[in-house]
Amino acid sequence: MTDRAVLSIDFELFTQTPAYRSASGTTDRDGVGLDGGRFFRETLAEYDATATAFVVSAVAESHPDAVRALADSGLEIASHTHTHQLLSALDSEGRREELSRSKNMLERVTDERVSGFRAPAFDITDDHFGLLADIGYTYDSSVVSSRSIPGWYGGEHDVHEPVAASTVHPNAPDTITEFPASVMPGLQLPLTGTWLRFFGPRYTILGMKLLARRGITPMLYVHPWELVDLPAVEGVPTRVYVRTGDWMRRAVERILQQDFEFTTARAVLEDGETAATQRHRGETA
Repeated sequence: MTDRAVLSIDFELFTQTPAYRSASGTTDRDGVGLDGGRFFRETLAEYDATATAFVVSAVAESHPDAVRALADSGLEIASHTHTHQLLSALDSEGRREELSRSKNMLERVTDERVSGFRAPAFDITDDHFGLLADIGYTYDSSVVSSRSIPGWYGGEHDVHEPVAASTVHPNAPDTITEFPASVMPGLQLPLTGTWLRFFGPRYTILGMKLLARRGITPMLYVHPWELVDLPAVEGVPTRVYVRTGDWMRRAVERILQQDFEFTTARAVLEDGETAATQRHRGETA
């Protein structure tokens, strides 16, 4: 049994999402999603909680005060690439540039060490873990062991708690730990992201409790743009707008009201190797 959970934030702006980039329309509103960052800071403080923010470093470049405020509020700052492009759409050098530039930018803006990474849309390639190790990251959260969802992701992995990255890919360096995003036991759909808005906070909370009973720390994820009133943009799928804004803010508060200690990914990992990590390394020794 565990009483801890990680409510991570994929900190990209609405205009950096694949749904917006592929849309036919545009918006002239700048920084759609930044107000969601302020909500996170204030609400986490209200509930004596903290979180890990996987930040697109282009946001830190254009809005450094917003990202610095997250760090100053006690959140762990991790990387979500520099421009939020799908890594599989780039060549190896392009991927290296995204990972390296992001780490350097975030560390410069926050004056703190950046050790964690999450890929946009959980999209990773065969050289993923090697690149992370070369650049100086120590953990990754780019795996979600969901059932296959056509047009989205899933079906490739069966990892539900922090493990050595070599569990995910046999050639991964031992220096990288994988901390996967959580799915509902049995159903195998993500607990958060769009699924929180589709199924409601009771679905997410039930999944958290089921995982906690198994000794697994839930890893949740949300986006700041989900917490604000989004501009209507031609071509953005309707599902993107479902229950965003006030509904989503209340859902996040409902989750934070649960009997969990909400902490950072780095704090969970630094507390020591999980039983799964120890088992894996014992089997491969």
